[in-house]
Amino acid sequence: MMRTSIIFTSTAEHLATNLRKKANNLEFILLGKNKESQRFFPDGEVYIRIPEINKLKLKRVIILHSGSPDPNSGLIELEMILQILKNRKIRPEIFFTYFPYCRQDKTFELGETNVSENLIRKLVDYYGVKKIYSIDPHFGKTAWVKKYPVVSISALPLLIERIKEDFGRDILLLSPDKGGKRRTGISGLNKKRINSFKVKHFSSKVIAKGRIIGVIDDIIGTGGTLLRFYEFAKNSGAEKIVALITHGVLDAGIKKIKKRFTKLYLTNTINKKEANVDITDLISRALAKAKKTSFSSLPSPRLGRGSVGEDERSSSTTNVIETF
Repeated sequence: MMRTSIIFTSTAEHLATNLRKKANNLEFILLGKNKESQRFFPDGEVYIRIPEINKLKLKRVIILHSGSPDPNSGLIELEMILQILKNRKIRPEIFFTYFPYCRQDKTFELGETNVSENLIRKLVDYYGVKKIYSIDPHFGKTAWVKKYPVVSISALPLLIERIKEDFGRDILLLSPDKGGKRRTGISGLNKKRINSFKVKHFSSKVIAKGRIIGVIDDIIGTGGTLLRFYEFAKNSGAEKIVALITHGVLDAGIKKIKKRFTKLYLTNTINKKEANVDITDLISRALAKAKKTSFSSLPSPRLGRGSVGEDERSSSTTNVIETF
């Protein structure tokens, strides 16, 4: 059987200890440092060395990377790793716990570009990446994704499991906007993003009075979307308001949400001290399943009973791994 090696970029190293406990059949590779035991030169340039490069030729190679913090230097690091592998004629897979530039996944104004698609195209066409995995990418289920070997993996079942453990099963789960509904299949409020800075405000017929409300979103940035949702839920008479978030991008936004909401459930796709939901079991299962599953027949994640929008959840797609 072909052995699997995982190369951890610097932004994904925080996952190594827990992942080793879940997947002891994987070979772990941490990047080397320069002669000064650093990964950056004094002028800020990135240094990359793969110590075990000579041992990777006949193995399945997976690069584990988080697109935050420092998305720009992280992409330089990733491309340097990929070029080293390309020079050795090694075609890897990439597992993004958080996809960099994921919110630039469409053009709003003349002269802009779809950075997310451009990056995926480059990874596949130039570097020869076999498959790209991404946990709750912001571009999930958009039409252009189907052109590429992208596997979207949902952390939502993990988050829902945690909120049910702490608050019971009688929870009203909502998406904060149409984009959230597209990604998760869970209904919610009507908020449409006009561009990177402007959104249309909420409107909804949801009855929240006396309920425990769980708002599900992929990203905490500035926290503006979630804070507006909080005001809606509070004004609607919600008893408790809980946030279930996959990616905590900005520290200031995370701080705002923790202060206002009853509780924040946040995964560790990005290395944040506030993270309280571990995704290493999700990574381990996805990689194991990828060995023996045809991606053309993977169903959407099961979210369990008791959540909003059960009848509206999307059917099977070609780029979603089911989680249990």
